[in-house]
Amino acid sequence: MPGHTERLSVPWWLWLPSLLVGAVLAAQVGLGAAGPRGWVAYPVVLTLVAVGLWRLGRIRISVTEDEFLVDDARLPLRHVAQAIPLDAATKRELLGPSADPMAFVIQRPWVPGAVQVVLDDPDDTTPYWVISSRRPEDLARALRRVG
Repeated sequence: MPGHTERLSVPWWLWLPSLLVGAVLAAQVGLGAAGPRGWVAYPVVLTLVAVGLWRLGRIRISVTEDEFLVDDARLPLRHVAQAIPLDAATKRELLGPSADPMAFVIQRPWVPGAVQVVLDDPDDTTPYWVISSRRPEDLARALRRVG
């Protein structure tokens, strides 16, 4: 049974302006074609926008009995030294001025919280993972409980 599962889907309030921008772009593209051919840009561009938003929100996070799974990445829990929940300000600091270029980062700007997972693996040069999470305290607790 997983200790934590979530998906970093794009919120509905971000879909609305994105589709609006897509419609404006389709209108600009459609201006170059006369008649019904001008309308072809709308379904094409809006479909591309919708697929792009869906792909951005496909990231799944899960803690199983022995692994931390983030999309395609797998981290054995025996290598988790610490799991630290981050608020928006701390996340911004850790991804900005205090960033380590060797860190593994899965970040979504519409998700304010994150978890820093400090690694204890002598064979890995990655010092830590920073993973966006809507429930960073729950994710950190699940990693600590299992790890």
